[in-house]
Amino acid sequence: MMKIQEIRELIKLVDQSSIDEIEIENDGSIIKMKKQSGVTLVETPLVTNVPTQQVVQAPVAQPVVAEVKQEAEQVQPQAIADENLHKIVSPMVGTFYQSPSPDSGAYVKVGSKVQPDSVVCIVEAMKLFNEIEAEVEGEIVEILVNDGQLVEYGQPLFLVKSK
Repeated sequence: MMKIQEIRELIKLVDQSSIDEIEIENDGSIIKMKKQSGVTLVETPLVTNVPTQQVVQAPVAQPVVAEVKQEAEQVQPQAIADENLHKIVSPMVGTFYQSPSPDSGAYVKVGSKVQPDSVVCIVEAMKLFNEIEAEVEGEIVEILVNDGQLVEYGQPLFLVKSK
């Protein structure tokens, strides 16, 4: 039986393509999709030996989201503790990298001095590598995310003690 996410992706692909109708058979279940005036219909006949819906991903996804929120909540009280610290935040959603390549050293470490135009990390979004600058003169006090971690728009990445 196909997972709900797979069906959603299939609907998007069919919707964006020039295909008007498609029928897919997978593990005893049949999925038929037909475009009619811009609306995509999905029909899934019931298979007697398979329950109508098993939501396997939802329980798995919930704890992961909760863990991420807990990490963010743990970071924020530290950032607020010292008002002299400047937060360098992510300007976009993407993947955080401390160095320009896996073989290279990190742009900055705790204790590194930075200028406003100093590159402190890269955030990859849609296969584009965006260099993030410090935008303030000072010293890196704390790195708030791990290399290769997904970051959200506005998420603090570094704490800088500005001069």
